[in-house]
Amino acid sequence: MPMIVTKENLNPYEIVKKQIETAAAKLGLEPHIIEILKRPMRVLSVSFPVKMDDGSIRVFEGYRAQHNDALGPTKGGIRFHPDVTLDEVKALSMWMSFKCAVVGLPYGGGKGGVVCNPQTLSRGELERVSRGFIEAISQIIGPDKDIPAPDVYTNSQIMGWMMDTYSRINQSFSPGVITGKPLIIGGSKGRNEATAHGCVITIQEAMKKLGRPLKDATVAIQGFGNAGRTAAKLLAELGCKIVAVSDSKGAIYDPNGLDIAKVEHLKDHHTLLDYGAEYQIDPSALLELKVDILIPAALENAITSENADQVQAKIIAEAANGPISPDANRILTEKGIIVIPDILANAGGVTVSYFEWVQNLMNYYWSEEEVNKKLTDIMVQSFHAVYEAAEEYETDLRTAAYIISLKRITEAMKARGWV
Repeated sequence: MPMIVTKENLNPYEIVKKQIETAAAKLGLEPHIIEILKRPMRVLSVSFPVKMDDGSIRVFEGYRAQHNDALGPTKGGIRFHPDVTLDEVKALSMWMSFKCAVVGLPYGGGKGGVVCNPQTLSRGELERVSRGFIEAISQIIGPDKDIPAPDVYTNSQIMGWMMDTYSRINQSFSPGVITGKPLIIGGSKGRNEATAHGCVITIQEAMKKLGRPLKDATVAIQGFGNAGRTAAKLLAELGCKIVAVSDSKGAIYDPNGLDIAKVEHLKDHHTLLDYGAEYQIDPSALLELKVDILIPAALENAITSENADQVQAKIIAEAANGPISPDANRILTEKGIIVIPDILANAGGVTVSYFEWVQNLMNYYWSEEEVNKKLTDIMVQSFHAVYEAAEEYETDLRTAAYIISLKRITEAMKARGWV
């Protein structure tokens, strides 16, 4: 009788529920607590009309999910992408809860998205979509309710428009409703680099655990957006050799190390592929290079059960959300690869967003040095807490990170009398 091979379920909502169950089993959590954590407490689905440049009216759809606010108001990005789905937004809101909890922030998780391709919109259309979406969800967000931030294909300018729309609706200047804003209207120094900066800090600590120097360590980075690009620059400054990078158009590889300044220039003015035909590789091959450090900094499910066996990196730091499926995570762990999970590795962004929110609330702003020092302290402390939990529970870093998060959220729910 032929063996039936079941295809791995890559639905992000199903993945995060499985991750919760794995950590909850280690903790022995009661079933009703697990059921609460496996569902967002609130999900808003909206549709809103936008006048396009040609005078036509187009209706856009969007979502905002709020997972759990036991620890504080919900917090999380807004992405503009043609493939945004309800399940994806729900899953991302849940990951945000665990991300905030693992680094000790007084937040729950939220996430939002608009189904659109911003690359096909003019600046005026993009502004009208941004303002229309925030108006549609304005009743459930606020500085003490739910604080959005930038995510895939959104940026500080979009956050500025959104903050302005919310302030107009509430007839008061409300910078604390949104983070990742331009500096002039309440943004924080260090915010643009924060996700990558936090990721690099966790890589530094992991390399220390391996007893390996960062100098001349080889690095491959999938995704050359804000996080991937900044990580490449920071690691190069630390003496690492960036041998491969990719974006949505393709990948380039040089075993002797890429010229990152040249790569950045090409990204801004042409395409990475102009680096030279002899350096081009298949983007999927980047994930399988024999390197010290691999950074998936693109979208979900880059590494699955189908390609995990071919991964040869010693350390994987998840700058993206959910780039490794549960089956792949098990395979990588069995191979002895250290995986720094997304809820820890890319928590630098939400940590500095928290700093921005705090600065907005007290109307007093910090220097970049102060922001970076506070970020370093939190990331180093959180990495070691996760590493020690992994040793205590004899598990991988991902499950250990979830164990810490679930403990903190459960303790808050009990303290508030929810369970």
